[in-house]
Amino acid sequence: MTTDLWVIVPAYDEGLRIRQTLDALAAQTDTNFTLLVVDNGSTDGTAEIARGFAAPFGVHVLVEPEKGVGCAVDTGFRHAIAQGATLLARTDADCLPRRGWLAAARAELTGGAGMVCGRITARRDEHGPLGRAAFRGLVALAAAFGRLRPAHRAQGYLAPYRMHAGNNMAITAELYQACGGMPRRPSPTDRTFLNRVRRTTAAIRHSRAMVVENSTRRLAAYGIVGTARWYLDRGSGSRTVDPR
Repeated sequence: MTTDLWVIVPAYDEGLRIRQTLDALAAQTDTNFTLLVVDNGSTDGTAEIARGFAAPFGVHVLVEPEKGVGCAVDTGFRHAIAQGATLLARTDADCLPRRGWLAAARAELTGGAGMVCGRITARRDEHGPLGRAAFRGLVALAAAFGRLRPAHRAQGYLAPYRMHAGNNMAITAELYQACGGMPRRPSPTDRTFLNRVRRTTAAIRHSRAMVVENSTRRLAAYGIVGTARWYLDRGSGSRTVDPR
């Protein structure tokens, strides 16, 4: 069965975590969607876990051999559109969308938004209170930096800058195609994509009802300073872009 709303989940070697993400999607209050997991050349059992998942919605697995989260997301979105999707949502294979996440995304997109972004918070199974507080602080710092950055306030933008997390967003198929889609490259891609959308439309909304619990393993791998550099778009330095 084909639905108008597809959820795209890019994944690379997430065999230890993707089942939790799939369970969180199966627990959504709105399960009238099709799930597409885009396996980005995993060497573990990620794709097999997704294929074998018993869900109240259709589950598809697509393999994208070109490395980079941007490649996996763009391939997944364009595949979904080719299959008839008019609404697209994305989260990642190490994230936990809360129960009302997709219902909130659908409500915004059918209510006039071209793209809607939600709120990210730290997963509770990876860090204690101090680690989660550090994550909140880093997200707030990155959001403030993005709003103040001169390049984000240049002429040509139709909407003000507001931090957008790629693992918690939804967009219409029409707007995705009109803005040029996700840049086909390794992470980070979120700011570039958001600015493409901002040059195309002012119909960008933020929904506090769209909540995704985000992995904080980058914080453990990079430390506070290294993670801050990452969220401030300064790259990973000498570290790999994959924090595992």
